[in-house]
Amino acid sequence: MSKFTIECPSCGRYVQASDSFFASKKINCTCGYTINVRTDRITSRICPHCGNNVLFDQSKGEKAICPVCKEKINTSDQLSSVVEFHCPSCSCGLSADKSAVQYTCPLCNTIIDVQKQIAKETENKKGLASVIKYEGDNQTFVWKHPIEDFNLGSQLIVHESQEAIFFRDGQALDLFPAGRYTLSTQNLPALENLYQLPTNADTFFHSEVYFINKTIQMGIKWGTDTKVRFFDPATGLHLEIGACGQFNLKVSDSRRLLIKLVGTANEFTQEDIIDNGYQLKPTIAKFKALIMTKVKSNLARIIKDNSINILEIDEHLDTISMRLRDTINENLTDYGLVMPEFFVTTIMTPDDDPNFKRLKQQHADMFLRVREEQIRKAEAMASAERQTVEAQTAARMRVIGAQGEAEAYKIQAAAEAEEMRMKGYTYQQETARQVGLGAVQNMGGSSGGGFGDIAGLGVSLGAIGGVMGMTREALNPVFDNATSIGSSMNSTLSNTWNCSCGNNGIIGNFCNNCGARKPTSPETWDCSCGNKGIIGNFCNNCGARKPTPPETWDCSCGNKGIIGNFCNNCGKRKGE
Repeated sequence: MSKFTIECPSCGRYVQASDSFFASKKINCTCGYTINVRTDRITSRICPHCGNNVLFDQSKGEKAICPVCKEKINTSDQLSSVVEFHCPSCSCGLSADKSAVQYTCPLCNTIIDVQKQIAKETENKKGLASVIKYEGDNQTFVWKHPIEDFNLGSQLIVHESQEAIFFRDGQALDLFPAGRYTLSTQNLPALENLYQLPTNADTFFHSEVYFINKTIQMGIKWGTDTKVRFFDPATGLHLEIGACGQFNLKVSDSRRLLIKLVGTANEFTQEDIIDNGYQLKPTIAKFKALIMTKVKSNLARIIKDNSINILEIDEHLDTISMRLRDTINENLTDYGLVMPEFFVTTIMTPDDDPNFKRLKQQHADMFLRVREEQIRKAEAMASAERQTVEAQTAARMRVIGAQGEAEAYKIQAAAEAEEMRMKGYTYQQETARQVGLGAVQNMGGSSGGGFGDIAGLGVSLGAIGGVMGMTREALNPVFDNATSIGSSMNSTLSNTWNCSCGNNGIIGNFCNNCGARKPTSPETWDCSCGNKGIIGNFCNNCGARKPTPPETWDCSCGNKGIIGNFCNNCGKRKGE
């Protein structure tokens, strides 16, 4: 058990401690920090041999070994390497280990970059800066060089994406674009006019140099801090929505930005633009109110102006983003900034709101109804097309069948005509023969009597007379009388008609009861498809046209009603 030196985690000073059993485990440092010997004896330090930041136990004293290079890390030389510097905020004199990275001022709680502050004070002690260049990161818009005293002949280096401006008493003077400059009275005219610059290059003048980063700062996050009240005119529902996303920002006017925003501050970074909820700097959220106000006041208006359905809002994020960007840029230009892109990546809808649930259900029901109606229309159109096709197919089949029957009938008729021509008799003679044979059969099979038998007998005898070539003088007067009586009765019976008034068996053209005219029977015809009694020029069953009576002619041999170009009795050509 021995004594050892322990470093204060707050101020970096060294205090003596002991690891004995009865020794105090808590030691008060002069800076006010209470050191816990048990926990604070494990500390980190940059190894002077390998340069790694390693952990070691301070209670081991000079026997402490770097775990990386295995060299001693806590020698007396290391313990005595204490540097002194000042707090940049309150100018309090401080001291810490020369390898310390950060240090918290015990008076103003400013977190100090020890290495940067040491370098600054070292350069100030020299009284000049030989090279002036940008040493900030890419998330910084404006960075102030820590050295404020320069001598003529110093080198100013400005990168392609930067601009440098000399300031004096808060006034922006000379501006330098990209390049390398040797400070002289020739390229500092505004600074020379403000006060007399020294002519001796070894003496220095006091001024401030600000570097402006002209690159586009990308991926700066934003989000509405409260919900945006939205009234949907289509449904009449009140909703609350939120929005978030990112935007890109760049400097458009360096002088305007420095004068209006930066002033005498050391830097202006992304953290100063908008509060993301986790920053601790006191100069944050300079544009939070501007962006939030523009988004809240224009988001609902853009949705209404473009008739955007809140349920399909993700399809219009690009339109909303561009409109919001243009609105915000109207105010940003006054500060020397411009927003090239503004992205609304998410619209937070109130999924738990009963109104929003009802809106989604209404939208779903409407879509389903429209879809069902489309399906019904499609099915009806398909059914109509199918019926049309079937009807057209059936009509074509009937036409084809009728044409086939007509062709068959023509072939049969031509064959019969040829047969009759070869046998030496005409079509009329064959027809008379067929009628006579039918009449004879009717006489033999008739079972009636009285007046009907007599009429039938007359018709039959007349037909037989025509078939057998008999003359009226060769027939028996009885048969002649019977034929006359039968013909007269048949003619009388066939010429009677019934009137719509109820009077039946009317002979004549007018009803003897009401005086109505005898109705004229329309001309009918029979189709080859089997449909009979057709009125009109087309068959109402198969659509076939009414056949035109064939053109006939009479031959000089006495044969009449000839169809064709040759007489089927004597063989003469038509017209000879």
